Amino acid sequence: MGDPRKIRRTFSRPKQPWRTDRITSENKLVQEYGLKNKRELWKAQSMLTTFTAKAKDLVAATGKQADTERTQLMNRLARIGLVPVGAGLDDVLGLSLKNILNRRLQTLVHKKGLAKTAIQARQFIVHEHIQLGTKKVTSPSYIVNVSEEPQLTFTASSTLAKTDHPERQATTKPGAA
Repeated sequence: MGDPRKIRRTFSRPKQPWRTDRITSENKLVQEYGLKNKRELWKAQSMLTTFTAKAKDLVAATGKQADTERTQLMNRLARIGLVPVGAGLDDVLGLSLKNILNRRLQTLVHKKGLAKTAIQARQFIVHEHIQLGTKKVTSPSYIVNVSEEPQLTFTASSTLAKTDHPERQATTKPGAA
């Protein structure tokens, strides 16, 4: 049947774990974006590091293969919404951690107004109240593509979707006079 795959970490921990300035900045980001723990922050940082390292390699590279990889990287980042269409590699090097955190499903649910706080947005996603198009997404760290962003809604079976209807708000509760 084959060997089971080896699970590897998708992030790296800070090299200097006790620096006060890094800890305070991470705590602010965790609070602002409603992250569960700093591991989610480190995963986003690792994703950013991967993009910038690839861009640095492609700046120095020449040839047909380098051009292909350059267009693939730029198309992927434009599809995710991190850089505008037609941007250059300098724009990739100018990305920050907040750019990636702003593309997370949890952040977009909060910013779109489907949840009052980022923590509430996380709860809605985990409890399967949110869908992208026709599929339920239960991962708050899902990176939302630009094409999927307008399709972000409550699921049809969610009780939260039904509270927005005006006819439900107009009816009175039984026993109320």
